[in-house]
Amino acid sequence: MKADRFITPAAWALVTVAIVTLPASRSQDLGGVISFLTGFAILVAIFAILALGLNVQWGYTGIFNFGVVAFFMVGAYTAAIITKGPATTEYVRYVGGFGDKLDFIPFLDSEQWLPFLFGTAGAAIVAGALAFVLSIPTLRLREDYLAIATIGIAELLRRIAIEEKGLVNSDRGLIGIPSPLEDLVNPPEYKFIFFGVVVGLVILILIALEAGSRSPWGRVLKAIREDETTAAAAGKDIFNFKMQSFVVGAMIMGVGGAAYAYYSRSVSPDAFTHFFGTFLIWAMLIVGGSGNNKGAILGAYIVWGFYSITGLMRAYFADWGLEFLELRMSFLRDFVVGALIVIVLLLRPAGLLPEERRVSLFMQREDKQPTPPGEPESGPTGSRADAPPDREKGSGGQAS
Repeated sequence: MKADRFITPAAWALVTVAIVTLPASRSQDLGGVISFLTGFAILVAIFAILALGLNVQWGYTGIFNFGVVAFFMVGAYTAAIITKGPATTEYVRYVGGFGDKLDFIPFLDSEQWLPFLFGTAGAAIVAGALAFVLSIPTLRLREDYLAIATIGIAELLRRIAIEEKGLVNSDRGLIGIPSPLEDLVNPPEYKFIFFGVVVGLVILILIALEAGSRSPWGRVLKAIREDETTAAAAGKDIFNFKMQSFVVGAMIMGVGGAAYAYYSRSVSPDAFTHFFGTFLIWAMLIVGGSGNNKGAILGAYIVWGFYSITGLMRAYFADWGLEFLELRMSFLRDFVVGALIVIVLLLRPAGLLPEERRVSLFMQREDKQPTPPGEPESGPTGSRADAPPDREKGSGGQAS
């Protein structure tokens, strides 16, 4: 079983590698292949951030948030209006435009990175504030009603972005969003710089969440997920901890939205659909393994690999004369994602990397401490080595 735990995810990852590298068979240009793979890896990292945020809410606490796209969109728009300059024409109207005023350090090329720190922090804060406000009326709802409420809220925010002409430029969206460190290298090489930036974000978030999941806070969240009544009986404020989880997950989603805005350099309401901004994120977490941060990252890689490459299969079908499939590729790629979820749920219901059952960091440190001289050693469960047979055997005091 332990071997299967690692072999199966590795096999899925290798299959995805083979699928992702299919474009190489159509092109002899190595530079083009590397450019494509780098862009693919950047989007995987961005989706991994969103999946990690959802994992805090659903994987840790059991909060059924089906409005991920709301925090994704809010994070992207917030980062855009903070880092862009002010609107200059009557045809482009939006609030904010503080980018030119955030370069107040006269050295270290601060214009290349300082506005983006403010933009990313602002995206996290606004998304977290939105989650805090929404949590008050929604988190007391039952799971199915909570899902319906979050879907409605996400669509409401999307309609506000479209209808309010002077908020974020309506349905025309925002273009020309600057990217961090973009003037340090030539444009063709910039994708490698941004790849390092977004991977760094994933690593920082992963380290923080791994530490948090093994802290008392993380153990309370998982206790609430397993049994709210028992956690409440232990004296835990269920609503307060749920709110904390909801806000932290939303802040991480806001960071993912900021990274998406910097990479795409444009955002519009059409980009933030429920399928693209919510369903795919849920698919990534389900496939990778709910409750496991590494599983969320693996799921982002596998699901986006299948989804993005099936979109490129249109060219292959055209070469093979399969016009029937070529014209229906947009439907087939959705079918592929759905079939992928079903296959994984049938073969590995807990995901490719199921949640690991681990003790707390405190208990782990206690087990590693050397036993003082003259005191009995403890076993793996803390039982005394010289305990009488009835404690060790559990057979009514009789040793077999």
